[in-house]
Amino acid sequence: MQIASKELSAVEMVKTALEKAKAAQEKYSVFISLNKEAALKRAAEIDGKIKNGENPGRLAGVPYALKDNFLSKDGNTTAASKILEPMKSPITATSVKKLEDEGAIMIGRTNLDAFAHGSSTENSYFGPTKNSKDAARVAGGSSGGSAVAVALDIVQFATGTDTGGSIRQPASFNGVYGFKPTYGTISRYGVVAMASSTDCVGFFANSAEDIDLLMSITAGQDPYDMTTLPDYYGADFTRGDALRGPAGPEPQASGSDGRYNATAPWDAEGRRPTGPRKIGVIKDFDIKGDIKDALDKKIKDLKSKGYEIVELEMPTLKYALAVYYIVVPAEISSNLSRYDGIRYAYRNSSAKSLDEVYGKSRSDGFMPENKRRIMIGNFVLSSGFYDAYYLKAQKARTLIIKEYEEAFKKCDFILSPVTPNPAFKLGEKTDDPVSMYLEDVMSVPINLAGLPSLAFPVGETKDGLSLGLQLIGPRRSDKALLDFAGKELK
Repeated sequence: MQIASKELSAVEMVKTALEKAKAAQEKYSVFISLNKEAALKRAAEIDGKIKNGENPGRLAGVPYALKDNFLSKDGNTTAASKILEPMKSPITATSVKKLEDEGAIMIGRTNLDAFAHGSSTENSYFGPTKNSKDAARVAGGSSGGSAVAVALDIVQFATGTDTGGSIRQPASFNGVYGFKPTYGTISRYGVVAMASSTDCVGFFANSAEDIDLLMSITAGQDPYDMTTLPDYYGADFTRGDALRGPAGPEPQASGSDGRYNATAPWDAEGRRPTGPRKIGVIKDFDIKGDIKDALDKKIKDLKSKGYEIVELEMPTLKYALAVYYIVVPAEISSNLSRYDGIRYAYRNSSAKSLDEVYGKSRSDGFMPENKRRIMIGNFVLSSGFYDAYYLKAQKARTLIIKEYEEAFKKCDFILSPVTPNPAFKLGEKTDDPVSMYLEDVMSVPINLAGLPSLAFPVGETKDGLSLGLQLIGPRRSDKALLDFAGKELK
């Protein structure tokens, strides 16, 4: 990652990024707003620190793009919705503060599906973001703008959120790296909530090493987010600082080359010695065409490096999509209830009563997909249907978690496609919600189980569309997964 120095001006880096952003905007619609004045002012401050011999931070002068569902005092936080279009945040998200404390400079807010509800960034009040390889195709979603900002080399990294694949899918569609951490690794404080039990903050970048640096800066417990985990990122895994097993601290051991090994047997001192290195591949997904060719090629490459490929039977995963689209809309219906035209942002001016304020403000302010998910959520939580749908889905979610736990007894990491298809055409699935939801079939199980997963590029189709795969690890194996990807998956 390029860092500002006495030879490299932060102001010039930011100016270059802003020029690229402006040039790309008309064709790709990457940004909802640019942060020009504040970014240049901050860049000048960074250059001043460098000139005075002060420590400017590990990300000194690095321009980045902020997905527009992160609260920041710079500009308006819209979540790509009409109802929050005039929203000026009084706070800055914990993750944003940590990045900027290390010298990173936000140049603009990227487009997304409104409230992060979608898989194509077509569900934005500000219009769709276009794919970086083919402007007639979708960028993926919900973090489409962030993925394209990195793919077009506008910025060196961008923030994203991943509730069911919203980082990994657009990363795959645009040929960049996208990381969803273990649930609770990075604070969600100051991020517009979608589904609180699966939302994760993560990043887009051009390498696993860059994401590792960003993780080392942003991971950690936050008193403002009670779901954050005790600090574990970057711990000495050989001393059991990361995973927790049935008999106290469970060491995350590594081989002589530093690779994590989840399958080696326990020794008398409670440590795992060096053992076989195994990569799991899930048999239950129906994979075809270019995606299958890319997976087969990567499997062959790993075998040539001495890795054992383990075929995994995970039959419960076929229920994951149904579980996700019960649990997540239920949480969405709760989280969106706060947007009522009273406290936040947009209010319909023609309303004559309190009921009309609520009804008209929400009718105007929410996109069709937001309304669809609210209705589904209210239905599955309603009297007479809670036990039949929501409670049953939560029980099935537990089975999915246990199935992954059993899988990681047989392998170190799991290799999988991110999506069943490359980027599809704009408008192709907007009138068929079920077809759109099926694009998430390989990504949502990881969110339900709270696991870390890295999407990484593996080439292109014959039509020039980006292809990506994902590497999935056990809970809290984030750094080991990124280390492995940096060494073996390029």
